[in-house]
Amino acid sequence: MLGACYPEGHPESPNALSDIQALKTKVDAGTSELITQLFFDNDAFFKFQDRCRFAGINVPIEAGIMPIMSPKQAVRMEEMAGVRLPEKLQRVLAKFDDKPEALRDAGIAYAIDQIVDLLSRGVDGIHLYTMDNPEVAARIIEATRNIIRA
Repeated sequence: MLGACYPEGHPESPNALSDIQALKTKVDAGTSELITQLFFDNDAFFKFQDRCRFAGINVPIEAGIMPIMSPKQAVRMEEMAGVRLPEKLQRVLAKFDDKPEALRDAGIAYAIDQIVDLLSRGVDGIHLYTMDNPEVAARIIEATRNIIRA
């Protein structure tokens, strides 16, 4: 059974400890694999993974990656899901704010960079959020195909 989790904490959770406790309850009730909410900071994911392991949550955790296609989308994710925008991503958004095609390419490149880093550090899997955009999915899959198989 799949379950959702939030590397930077559920927006309604009062703190990281209660968030991990709720997740532990899900796993103890039969959740056998977790998929994270999207995130843009891989270090936040690995700190979350460490907290899970410390709490005895030992099921696979797939990393949720979503390429940013617009500044509006980034702000919405930050506000709705409590996702932090790292300085590197903020610079990308600022640089290409008025160039939609360049921002789309930069967003895809940022996601690919995240995926390569996660895979090189042994992540259990990648869940790609593409918002029903097959072109974006195809570009990311093509760019990472040999890395995923390695």
